[in-house]
Amino acid sequence: MARSAASVAFIGLTSSAVEGLPWPYPITGRPAMSPRLHDLSRYLQRLGFDAPPPPTLATLAALQQRHSAQFVFETVANLTRAPIALDLDALQRKLLHDGRGGYCYELNGLFQALLRELGFDLRAVAGRVVMGGPEDALTARTHLVALVRLDGADYLADVGFGGMVPTAPLRLDSREPQATPHEPYRLDLRDDGYLLRAEVGGQWRALYVFDLQPLAPIDLEVGNWYVSAHPASPFRDQLLVARTGPGWRKTLNNASFAVHRLGQDSVRRELDGPRAVMEVLEREFGLRLPPGPDVERALARKFEAATRP
Repeated sequence: MARSAASVAFIGLTSSAVEGLPWPYPITGRPAMSPRLHDLSRYLQRLGFDAPPPPTLATLAALQQRHSAQFVFETVANLTRAPIALDLDALQRKLLHDGRGGYCYELNGLFQALLRELGFDLRAVAGRVVMGGPEDALTARTHLVALVRLDGADYLADVGFGGMVPTAPLRLDSREPQATPHEPYRLDLRDDGYLLRAEVGGQWRALYVFDLQPLAPIDLEVGNWYVSAHPASPFRDQLLVARTGPGWRKTLNNASFAVHRLGQDSVRRELDGPRAVMEVLEREFGLRLPPGPDVERALARKFEAATRP
C-alpha cells in the first residue's frame, strides 16, 4: 500500500493542564481515587457492545479494531489553537457527545479508562516517535500507549497513532510479524526498549520506540506543552486526520486527502479550499466540526500561506 511518510505521520498530543487525569498511570487495574466513566454504556454502544464484555484478549482485539474506526484521530483544535482538556469529563463530552475525535492522549487516555473500567490489568508507557527519521533518533517521549497483561503476557494496545495506528493488540514478547486487520506489525527488542515497525509497501518501517519506564504527571504536562505550544512543534497549526475501516485507511494532511487500500496504490486528491476540506472532514471522517468561523479561518490562513511566493 503506497503512501508517503508525510501522509501517515500522525501522532497526537494536546494542550492542557493535567488536573483530573486518572493518575497515577503506572499501576495495574484502576488507579486509586480516579474518576469513573459515567458514559460507559454510550461508549460501549459506539464500539458495538450492549453490555460490558469480559476482560479477555478477544475483547481487547475487538475494542481496539473498532476504536480507530469509530473515533477519528484529528488535530482540529491544534489547527485553531483551541484549548483542550484531558480530564475524563471533557474527553467523554468531546468524543462521545460532540462528534469529535482527538490526539493520542485523548484517544488512548479515554480508551485506557475504558479498559480499566472493564477490569483489564494495564499500565501506561510513553514512546519516542521515529517514523520518517533515523531509527536511533532520541526524540521526546511524547506518545502515550498501554501495556495490557492477559494470561501472564503483555500486549501493546494503541488507538492513537493516527495514520499508522495498529488495529490489533501486539504481543510484547514476540519478535515475529504479527497480523492485524490492516498491515503486519513487528516488535523489535533494542537496548533502550522496543521498536514498533509496520510492513508498508514491502518495507518494515520504524514507527516508535518505547520502554517500560513509569510515567509521572509532569511527563504529560511537559510533552503536551511542547507539542501544542512550542514554535518548533510539527503539530502546531496543522490539520492531521486519520480513520480506519475494513481493508482501508483514510488520511488527511492539511489539504491532501488520501485513501489507502490494502494491496492497492493509494488514491490522493488535493483539496482546493477551506470549504472542500471541511466537507471531507464531515463526509469522509464523520466529524462534527465545532460551531463558529474558527476552523474555516484557520484553513484560509493555511491556503493563503501556501500560495505566497
